[in-house]
Amino acid sequence: MTVIDAIQKFAPDLTAFRRDIHAHPELGYQEQRTADRVAQALDSYGVTVHRGLAKTGVVGTLRRGASPKSLGLRAELDALPLAELNRFAHRSVHDGRMHA
Repeated sequence: MTVIDAIQKFAPDLTAFRRDIHAHPELGYQEQRTADRVAQALDSYGVTVHRGLAKTGVVGTLRRGASPKSLGLRAELDALPLAELNRFAHRSVHDGRMHA
């Protein structure tokens, strides 16, 4: 099985996760629900989770063996104070906030 094939197995769950985050936008330093969801997801994949960085930050550490090498990935969790005009099912449930 290729890496792409392995990832494809997770595609429906990852899509649902992304849509949930999109539907529940939180402004900067208020992303408690979002941070909780991200931390829970990382933990479920076996990633060591550290919380509380810059108030709502989440850091995941993935190790393989005893190697000191690491790979850093960064993502923005906060939304913007904008009205969402999209009509898809996972549009923001909060007026005046959206992931744009």
